[in-house]
Amino acid sequence: MRRYSAFAVLAVLLLAWQPLSAADGDLVNSATPVDQLKLLPGFQAELLYSVPTGEQGSWVSLTTDSKGRLIASDQNGALYRITPPAIGAKGETKVERLDVNMGKAHGLCYAFDSLYCVVNGAGGRGKGGAANVNVETGIYRLRDTNGDDQFDEVKLLRKLDGRGEHGPHGIVLAPDGKSLYMAAGNHTDLPEFEKSRVPRNWQEDQLLPRMVDARGHAADRRAPGGWVCRFGPDGEALELISVGYRNEYDLAFNPAGELFTYDSDMEWDVGTPWYRPTRVVHVTSGSEFGWRTGTGKFPTYYADTLPPVLNIGPGSPTGVVFGTGAKFPAKYQQALFICDWSYGTLYAVHLTPEGATYAAEREQFITAAPLPLTDLVIHPQDGAMYFTIGGRGTQSGLYRITYTGDESTAPAKHQADAGEQLRALRHKLESLHKPLEGEAAKDAVKTAWPYLSHDDRHIRFAARIAVEQQPVAVWGGKALTESNPHAAILAAIALARCGDEKSKSALLMSLGRFEFASLGVQEQLALLRAYGLVIARYGRPSAKEREVILKQLDASYPAKNRFLNRELCSLLATLKADDVVPRTLALLSAAPTQEEQIHYALALRALDSGWTLDQRRAYFEWFTAAAGHRGGASFGGFLNNIRQEAIERLSEKEKLALKATLDAKPKAVDPEAELKARPFVKKWEIDPLVAAVEGDSSQRDMTRGRQLFAAANCFKCHRFAGEGGASGPDLTTVGRRFNTRNLLESIVDPSKVISDQYQSNIFILDDGRTISGRVVNLSGGDLRVMTNMLDPGNLTAVKRASVEEMLDSPTSMMPTGLLDTFSEDEILDLLAYLRAGGDVTASANSE
Repeated sequence: MRRYSAFAVLAVLLLAWQPLSAADGDLVNSATPVDQLKLLPGFQAELLYSVPTGEQGSWVSLTTDSKGRLIASDQNGALYRITPPAIGAKGETKVERLDVNMGKAHGLCYAFDSLYCVVNGAGGRGKGGAANVNVETGIYRLRDTNGDDQFDEVKLLRKLDGRGEHGPHGIVLAPDGKSLYMAAGNHTDLPEFEKSRVPRNWQEDQLLPRMVDARGHAADRRAPGGWVCRFGPDGEALELISVGYRNEYDLAFNPAGELFTYDSDMEWDVGTPWYRPTRVVHVTSGSEFGWRTGTGKFPTYYADTLPPVLNIGPGSPTGVVFGTGAKFPAKYQQALFICDWSYGTLYAVHLTPEGATYAAEREQFITAAPLPLTDLVIHPQDGAMYFTIGGRGTQSGLYRITYTGDESTAPAKHQADAGEQLRALRHKLESLHKPLEGEAAKDAVKTAWPYLSHDDRHIRFAARIAVEQQPVAVWGGKALTESNPHAAILAAIALARCGDEKSKSALLMSLGRFEFASLGVQEQLALLRAYGLVIARYGRPSAKEREVILKQLDASYPAKNRFLNRELCSLLATLKADDVVPRTLALLSAAPTQEEQIHYALALRALDSGWTLDQRRAYFEWFTAAAGHRGGASFGGFLNNIRQEAIERLSEKEKLALKATLDAKPKAVDPEAELKARPFVKKWEIDPLVAAVEGDSSQRDMTRGRQLFAAANCFKCHRFAGEGGASGPDLTTVGRRFNTRNLLESIVDPSKVISDQYQSNIFILDDGRTISGRVVNLSGGDLRVMTNMLDPGNLTAVKRASVEEMLDSPTSMMPTGLLDTFSEDEILDLLAYLRAGGDVTASANSE
């Protein structure tokens, strides 16, 4: 925890203290005052209503009805209809509880002259509100059949088996106005689908023995994880659209009719190689996004999954909506707005067509601490944005955002873009995402097959799904004889997923015909994934098959690319290749990030042969050294479990010989020890460094740049080129967004400009204590504060009622002096690495 002297706190108070006005109300018993919201210039916020928690609960979903009124649902209680005053008019916000036994809805949508409610009957954490609503989990349609402006008909369209906050969620109207789409988290069992755009051949597909969460979360959940479906106005023709999510809460269509969601992370995994940040996802037909429980999550480079449009970082995704119809400047009419509940941030995500999908950048639109955002809508009549805060029993409120700036708010006009043709091709292939028979099936394969080797990843994926939907008899033989390596490898993946054990030998021998070194990195990774799928589904290869695979791959390990090393390590360890242990131990010792080290430790724990005693000792000594690593709530448990599984594979003789090593107690390790151990060079200043960087024309050492990035503890907080921590911003694109001076200033003087998104607060408590950090979670009346970015799993609980004053901290949570132990030459390597977006051999994760 950053400590402040009494003098420092007094100075901050004198500089930043502003008394709360009477209009702000009671901070404990009212929603966050609007003067605490940080908005973009030109936008204005109104707090329309502070929800009385004891009477009306905590609101989590929002929609507008045909008369322009808002309807909200308490997470554990009833439905409420809200009539706010007109924009610019005075008056109170009218709130009425709807006279119907309905509520606990995580998703609301008014369509087809009906209110659709996606009910999570299990509720969630926190209490409050009209809890006398008694309705089971499912999709409901409510109608007013007698014209009295109340819903008198309640029809259960589909019963769902979902649990808690990972149950069924948001619901939206399709762009064609003929159907509805719904999202469900990974604790929602699949209902009986009449149709599926996703081939129903999913499995766990784990090459290494999977380890479930160290604290037991989702330990019993299996593929396909969270899902998205479509159905008709009365619940008919239920169709599975997309799978592989952890807990996507809401859905939104852009003006082009493309669907997006914001999927959650497993924050307890922070610091591990299987951690996936919260992510904006393009929900395409038949897509699989690779969520699996515990250590089993698919890396984004797997050819049988798709990457996100944008990684956001730690958070709790809730409502999403496009700005379509908003009386905002055109940029924000076209933006995807996404809510992060835990960090209290509403982002505007700006999408740019890229191939058959999109690239994206985020912009902080609104933030406050606390601001537990739950849902938002663009009002179809007044063009304002309305959003709610609440959830888990926290204080709820309703806000309105309008634009009062000078830019035009005329409706944005559609403009043709470079991606339209590729998206049209993807749509053509997606029209084949259904089982066909006879000549129709042959025609579908004939149409899709040439695109298995297309340059665009989403086109290749759509083509493979079209092939997998057709009978294997139509295309299985062609998969084994295809000459184009990329097409052949993707066809092999399709056959591994759709075939049976009889296909195993032919598949392995077919894959063995390619020269590994002649393939591109993407093709190499796809080949390794194809092998992994065949072995995971059909068992270990025969001695002859093993020999073919090792002849093809063994000499390439270790590789220059860390993702190739990850997959080669897993496959060669499974095959028990000669000398895989010493080669992997060497990588473990040299790996600059804890995530990379943990993967090698995880793979080696499954090997029960091929070790010398000294190698065993070196392996277990790593766990002692790893005591300085930090991560989320499950991090320490995972390391303990990896170590214990490795111990269980030891013979009694080995346990006795290694007793001193196994009994050694890890010493308390300073997370900054590596940086502190370096000798002081000088207190660097900006101008000399800028001159040195701009005057340098030599070829810089990217490998050393990555090592220095790790030595400066940057990987512990920041994600970069697909690896690293998540408590700070992702730095992968920082070299493209900042010039040399700005980049150096952010390192040398991090407190000069502090982004609102990562600004910490100072909490002055009624017992005289002062706590500094970022609010990263909430529960009822408690704030969960991260006080040390290097130890993100260690949160301090602060009761909101005990906070006498909350101030923006003038000091960044990023430490100063990070470059003071580096030479000028080392700094030039580090800056080159940052400006290049990471090692050029590490680009596989970004395709």
